[in-house]
Amino acid sequence: MNASANGGAKTLVAGVGNIFLGDDGFGVEAVRALTARPLPGHVEVADIGIRGVHLAYRLLDGFDTLVLVDATARGGEPGTLYLIEPGAPGQTAAAGTALDGHGMSPDAVLALLDTLCAGTDGTPPRQIFVVGCEPACLDEGIGLSPPVAAAVPEAVRMVMDLVGQHDVLTSGTKP
Repeated sequence: MNASANGGAKTLVAGVGNIFLGDDGFGVEAVRALTARPLPGHVEVADIGIRGVHLAYRLLDGFDTLVLVDATARGGEPGTLYLIEPGAPGQTAAAGTALDGHGMSPDAVLALLDTLCAGTDGTPPRQIFVVGCEPACLDEGIGLSPPVAAAVPEAVRMVMDLVGQHDVLTSGTKP
Protein backbone atom coordinates (compact mmCIF):
# COMPACT_ATOMS: atom_id res chain seq x y z
CA MET A 1 0.00 0.00 0.00
CA ASN A 2 1.27 3.48 -0.79
CA ALA A 3 1.62 5.72 2.23
CA SER A 4 1.88 9.43 2.80
CA ALA A 5 4.41 11.10 5.07
CA ASN A 6 1.93 10.94 7.97
CA GLY A 7 1.68 7.16 7.63
CA GLY A 8 -1.74 7.09 5.99
CA ALA A 9 -2.73 6.17 2.49
CA LYS A 10 -2.86 9.03 -0.04
CA THR A 11 -5.80 9.81 -2.30
CA LEU A 12 -5.70 11.89 -5.49
CA VAL A 13 -8.95 13.41 -6.76
CA ALA A 14 -8.33 14.52 -10.35
CA GLY A 15 -10.71 16.62 -12.41
CA VAL A 16 -10.24 15.99 -16.11
CA GLY A 17 -11.75 17.50 -19.22
CA ASN A 18 -11.62 20.38 -21.65
CA ILE A 19 -13.32 23.55 -20.37
CA PHE A 20 -13.54 24.84 -23.96
CA LEU A 21 -15.89 21.99 -24.98
CA GLY A 22 -18.98 22.71 -22.89
CA ASP A 23 -19.87 19.82 -20.60
CA ASP A 24 -16.47 18.20 -21.10
CA GLY A 25 -15.36 20.68 -18.43
CA PHE A 26 -17.48 18.91 -15.80
CA GLY A 27 -14.53 17.29 -14.01
CA VAL A 28 -12.65 20.58 -13.78
CA GLU A 29 -15.72 22.41 -12.43
CA ALA A 30 -16.45 19.66 -9.90
CA VAL A 31 -12.93 19.70 -8.44
CA ARG A 32 -13.07 23.49 -8.25
CA ALA A 33 -16.20 23.14 -6.12
CA LEU A 34 -14.53 20.39 -4.09
CA THR A 35 -11.62 22.65 -3.14
CA ALA A 36 -14.06 24.82 -1.17
CA ARG A 37 -14.68 21.86 1.18
CA PRO A 38 -12.48 20.86 4.10
CA LEU A 39 -10.63 17.68 3.15
CA PRO A 40 -8.53 15.24 5.16
CA GLY A 41 -4.79 15.85 4.95
CA HIS A 42 -4.15 12.72 2.89
CA VAL A 43 -6.44 13.92 0.06
CA GLU A 44 -4.99 15.94 -2.79
CA VAL A 45 -7.20 17.60 -5.38
CA ALA A 46 -5.85 18.42 -8.83
CA ASP A 47 -7.31 20.22 -11.82
CA ILE A 48 -5.74 18.08 -14.54
CA GLY A 49 -7.81 19.40 -17.42
CA ILE A 50 -6.48 17.87 -20.65
CA ARG A 51 -3.02 17.01 -19.33
CA GLY A 52 -3.36 13.21 -19.26
CA VAL A 53 0.37 12.56 -19.43
CA HIS A 54 0.84 14.86 -16.42
CA LEU A 55 -1.75 12.82 -14.52
CA ALA A 56 0.03 9.54 -15.29
CA TYR A 57 3.34 10.93 -14.03
CA ARG A 58 1.63 12.51 -10.99
CA LEU A 59 0.30 9.08 -10.00
CA LEU A 60 3.88 7.83 -9.68
CA ASP A 61 4.07 9.90 -6.46
CA GLY A 62 2.48 7.01 -4.58
CA PHE A 63 -1.28 7.26 -4.30
CA ASP A 64 -3.32 4.42 -2.85
CA THR A 65 -6.58 5.69 -4.34
CA LEU A 66 -7.42 7.67 -7.46
CA VAL A 67 -10.78 9.34 -7.99
CA LEU A 68 -11.20 10.68 -11.53
CA VAL A 69 -13.99 13.18 -12.11
CA ASP A 70 -14.97 13.46 -15.76
CA ALA A 71 -17.78 13.82 -18.29
CA THR A 72 -18.82 10.28 -19.19
CA ALA A 73 -21.23 9.60 -22.07
CA ARG A 74 -23.10 6.38 -21.31
CA GLY A 75 -26.47 7.10 -22.88
CA GLY A 76 -28.32 8.41 -19.81
CA GLU A 77 -30.13 11.69 -19.33
CA PRO A 78 -27.81 14.72 -19.26
CA GLY A 79 -26.67 15.36 -15.71
CA THR A 80 -26.91 11.70 -14.68
CA LEU A 81 -24.03 10.76 -12.39
CA TYR A 82 -22.20 7.45 -12.51
CA LEU A 83 -19.80 5.78 -10.11
CA ILE A 84 -17.52 3.56 -12.17
CA GLU A 85 -14.81 1.21 -10.95
CA PRO A 86 -12.63 0.57 -14.01
CA GLY A 87 -10.40 -2.47 -14.32
CA ALA A 88 -7.37 -2.36 -12.08
CA PRO A 89 -4.12 -1.00 -13.48
CA GLY A 90 -2.25 -3.82 -15.17
CA GLN A 91 -5.48 -4.99 -16.81
CA THR A 92 -5.79 -2.03 -19.14
CA ALA A 93 -5.22 -2.87 -22.78
CA ALA A 94 -2.44 -0.62 -24.00
CA ALA A 95 -2.34 -1.93 -27.56
CA GLY A 96 -3.35 0.71 -30.05
CA THR A 97 -3.47 3.49 -27.43
CA ALA A 98 -2.42 6.72 -29.06
CA LEU A 99 -0.27 8.96 -26.90
CA ASP A 100 -1.85 12.40 -27.19
CA GLY A 101 -0.74 14.65 -24.34
CA HIS A 102 -3.82 16.84 -24.65
CA GLY A 103 -6.59 14.35 -25.29
CA MET A 104 -6.00 11.16 -23.36
CA SER A 105 -9.01 9.28 -22.06
CA PRO A 106 -8.85 7.83 -18.53
CA ASP A 107 -8.25 4.38 -20.11
CA ALA A 108 -5.25 5.72 -22.02
CA VAL A 109 -3.89 7.39 -18.86
CA LEU A 110 -4.14 4.11 -16.95
CA ALA A 111 -2.44 2.23 -19.79
CA LEU A 112 0.39 4.78 -19.77
CA LEU A 113 0.59 4.47 -15.98
CA ASP A 114 1.04 0.70 -16.32
CA THR A 115 3.97 1.31 -18.68
CA LEU A 116 5.51 3.95 -16.42
CA CYS A 117 5.18 1.75 -13.32
CA ALA A 118 6.82 -1.16 -15.12
CA GLY A 119 9.74 1.04 -16.11
CA THR A 120 10.21 2.69 -12.70
CA ASP A 121 9.15 -0.05 -10.27
CA GLY A 122 6.33 2.30 -9.26
CA THR A 123 3.05 1.11 -7.82
CA PRO A 124 -0.27 2.16 -9.37
CA PRO A 125 -3.20 3.13 -7.14
CA ARG A 126 -4.85 0.15 -5.45
CA GLN A 127 -8.33 1.62 -5.91
CA ILE A 128 -9.59 3.63 -8.87
CA PHE A 129 -12.99 5.26 -9.14
CA VAL A 130 -14.54 7.47 -11.80
CA VAL A 131 -17.28 9.91 -10.86
CA GLY A 132 -18.77 10.57 -14.27
CA CYS A 133 -21.53 12.83 -15.50
CA GLU A 134 -23.61 12.36 -18.64
CA PRO A 135 -22.96 15.41 -20.84
CA ALA A 136 -25.62 17.30 -22.76
CA CYS A 137 -23.34 19.21 -25.11
CA LEU A 138 -19.68 18.78 -26.04
CA ASP A 139 -19.63 21.56 -28.64
CA GLU A 140 -17.10 24.37 -28.54
CA GLY A 141 -17.96 26.87 -25.86
CA ILE A 142 -17.21 27.64 -22.25
CA GLY A 143 -19.65 26.72 -19.50
CA LEU A 144 -21.69 23.72 -18.47
CA SER A 145 -25.23 23.05 -19.64
CA PRO A 146 -27.89 23.52 -16.93
CA PRO A 147 -28.39 19.80 -16.14
CA VAL A 148 -24.64 19.17 -15.90
CA ALA A 149 -24.05 22.29 -13.78
CA ALA A 150 -26.85 21.13 -11.48
CA ALA A 151 -25.05 17.77 -11.04
CA VAL A 152 -21.83 19.34 -9.71
CA PRO A 153 -22.92 19.57 -6.02
CA GLU A 154 -24.03 15.92 -5.99
CA ALA A 155 -20.75 14.88 -7.65
CA VAL A 156 -18.89 16.70 -4.87
CA ARG A 157 -20.95 14.74 -2.31
CA MET A 158 -20.11 11.50 -4.12
CA VAL A 159 -16.39 12.29 -3.96
CA MET A 160 -16.66 13.23 -0.27
CA ASP A 161 -18.41 9.89 0.38
CA LEU A 162 -15.65 8.02 -1.47
CA VAL A 163 -12.98 9.82 0.53
CA GLY A 164 -14.86 8.91 3.73
CA GLN A 165 -15.13 5.25 2.69
CA HIS A 166 -11.43 5.26 1.83
CA ASP A 167 -10.64 6.54 5.35
CA VAL A 168 -12.63 3.65 6.84
CA LEU A 169 -11.04 1.05 4.54
CA THR A 170 -7.48 2.13 5.18
CA SER A 171 -7.81 2.72 8.92
CA GLY A 172 -9.72 -0.50 9.62
CA THR A 173 -12.24 1.36 11.79
CA LYS A 174 -15.96 1.81 11.36
CA PRO A 175 -17.54 5.23 10.79
